[in-house]
Amino acid sequence: MLTLWDLLEPKPKARPAKPAPARTVPGTPVAPRPPGRAKAPPSTAAVNYLRMEREMLARYGVRVRKWRSNTSGVAWEVQYRDGTMTRLIESPRPRGPVSAAIFLHEIGHHAIGFDRYKVRCVEEYHAWRFALDQMAENGITITPRVRRRVADSLEYAIAKASRRGLRAVPPEVEACILEQRRLLAEGVPDAGGDSATPSRAHASAPKSASMNAPGSNG
Repeated sequence: MLTLWDLLEPKPKARPAKPAPARTVPGTPVAPRPPGRAKAPPSTAAVNYLRMEREMLARYGVRVRKWRSNTSGVAWEVQYRDGTMTRLIESPRPRGPVSAAIFLHEIGHHAIGFDRYKVRCVEEYHAWRFALDQMAENGITITPRVRRRVADSLEYAIAKASRRGLRAVPPEVEACILEQRRLLAEGVPDAGGDSATPSRAHASAPKSASMNAPGSNG
């Protein structure tokens, strides 16, 4: 017997039945999936940069703390209580002339040593000279952007040293700046080949560091 509540209560809607999955008939050939794109082999330049990167890190016993996404870098040493030392850098990964120059500049600080030159702009000069020489040896083009970076960095280093009491610009630093500016003005072909070819929990503070950012001294 129906009551008033039976008439007022809405009936639940019936859900549509899910279609049964299609069954594969035994013996029916299955269409193969289209092959994905094969990865292109690394370019000659990429191989050259990677070889140079690994050689420099191994030769000077340097460890990369972080690969930076911008064109800046830093190099420093950490001396531990047990007498051991760790050589560290941060820089962009060398994938082009500018990033390679910055990477090699930071390696250069370890190659020449932090305590060898007392005047900081002279140390910066030798680190940049190391970078330019290694680019030439590894067939990496020294582009106008690299030359401009070297000149700007050294000029900043001189200005910073002057504020700290430097009375005379070291001749080798000045000569390097003039050389880079002259080559830029003359449009001299770049040297270096084709750019498309190539438990220690108790640590002390970093012994020394070299910043390398646009407008900095490293």
